[in-house]
Amino acid sequence: MGRLFGWMAGIAGVLGAAAASAQPTLGVPKPEITAPAVSSRPQPKPTAPADVALLPGPATVPVTGVFTLAFRLRGGTLGEYSEFPELEGFKKSGKTSTTTIRTVQGRRFTDLTITQRYAPYGEGEFSIKPFQLTVNGVVLRSRAATVRVLPDPLAAPPAAAPSAPGTGPASPSALTLPADPTAPLQAVGDLDKLFGKPKAAQYQELPDGAFLAVLADQPSVYVGQGVRVGLYFFLKPSDQAMLAFHDFNEQLPPLLQELHQATAWQEPGPEASVTPDSVRQQGQLYLRFRLAENVYYPLTASPLRFPPLALTMVKYKFLKKPEAGQDNRLAGYKTYLSKGLTVAVRGLPSHPRQAAVAVGAYQLQETISRKVPLVGQAFTYTFGVQGQGNLAAVLAPEFVAWPGLEVYGPEVRERAAPGGGRKLFRYRLVARQPGTIPLDSLIQLVVFNPGTARYDTLRPAIRPRISGAVATPKVLPKPAEDPFYGPALAEADARMQSLDVYRDVRRYASWLLIGLVGVAGVGWWRAGRSG
Repeated sequence: MGRLFGWMAGIAGVLGAAAASAQPTLGVPKPEITAPAVSSRPQPKPTAPADVALLPGPATVPVTGVFTLAFRLRGGTLGEYSEFPELEGFKKSGKTSTTTIRTVQGRRFTDLTITQRYAPYGEGEFSIKPFQLTVNGVVLRSRAATVRVLPDPLAAPPAAAPSAPGTGPASPSALTLPADPTAPLQAVGDLDKLFGKPKAAQYQELPDGAFLAVLADQPSVYVGQGVRVGLYFFLKPSDQAMLAFHDFNEQLPPLLQELHQATAWQEPGPEASVTPDSVRQQGQLYLRFRLAENVYYPLTASPLRFPPLALTMVKYKFLKKPEAGQDNRLAGYKTYLSKGLTVAVRGLPSHPRQAAVAVGAYQLQETISRKVPLVGQAFTYTFGVQGQGNLAAVLAPEFVAWPGLEVYGPEVRERAAPGGGRKLFRYRLVARQPGTIPLDSLIQLVVFNPGTARYDTLRPAIRPRISGAVATPKVLPKPAEDPFYGPALAEADARMQSLDVYRDVRRYASWLLIGLVGVAGVGWWRAGRSG
């Protein structure tokens, strides 16, 4: 009777663990961070690397079976260990713990095996990426592997769980009896084998209204005019429970590459977001996920062509008869295709005086640092544009030469905004004579406005008036009239000197220095002999 109660307690513990791990998630899942599992046991003694080993799973499993990963701890107490990895194509379906007591030469050794079970979503071949586990501070590393999920056989043998050396293969539903009769019994069970696992035929796939689309805010644009193109995934609010993103970080880079246009200047938009916004399409409410969004400025009259794109999502099937305490969903995959998109590009009308102009809806921005500059006084004049368009195509205009006006610069300042912004050119001016400076005749900027399909010439409205008199240049006195240099120049020798006079002086000085050194050497030598 005591063993029966112990077996029932073990089954209850396994049921609790499986029910806790099988809670369904609602809505479109967000990235989760799984914290390492920490055991409530007391801090164990340090574990040697040789005392813990990783037990890889089988190479093939049936679609109705389970794939397992496990680690074994020999002769120690389990303190803490990290979580088993998430595997693509599999769903975690609970853990089992097996304790085996061995007696060697009168000494008892305890082997503990922790096994993580994975239920396959469907048939196929799946890659297991390298992962690592940390057990009592010891890092276990696994290599990459491939697991084949086979069709359901007519008579599937029970999946073998990892067993300790010397104990032989053990059935997941069998009991592991300790060597010591007084030790408590521990039950190890597989819920899918004990109570049955729902078959794939018991699930149904519900229709959804989701779709993938590449959309542009304008059907046609001029050369140099911006068009916003985005890749969006639309989802009805009622379909959130049946769809989830699948391996999004791996699928996104190829999609961005397909959106690239070789004949357009591309300005990247906001980053992809898993937080949707609510929009209406054809009178129905949708949740729109922005996967990519860019602004394109065509450089030629060639149309912008965006090919059809594909996005694979996780789509769940639901049990026809939901059961309490079970995960009533079965994950599968569905690929959504977008239609191709073409944006027509029109050439600009010819301009009689300008070969290349900026395209956009711009307004003139100008400022001056001084209202009434003085003659010879530097002041700054800022000329620029603000509005929607490609700021990189707005080039600095050149000043027309004006008598008595010096122009330096410009210094460029740019502040970008979505689809446009502000770009200013700051010039430094110096006027050498008074009067009004006609800036509207000296500087201008020609732009093409796509809204009106006309050319606009932006001219300054400021006409600075220079005040003050023209400064007369100072006349320096003649050297002969200077009180110091005058007498010195009168007494100076006016005879011509040889160009080699300084070289000769340097040569004579060198010889004299060598002679003095020789005399000093002789005196030092005689003084040494007499001493």
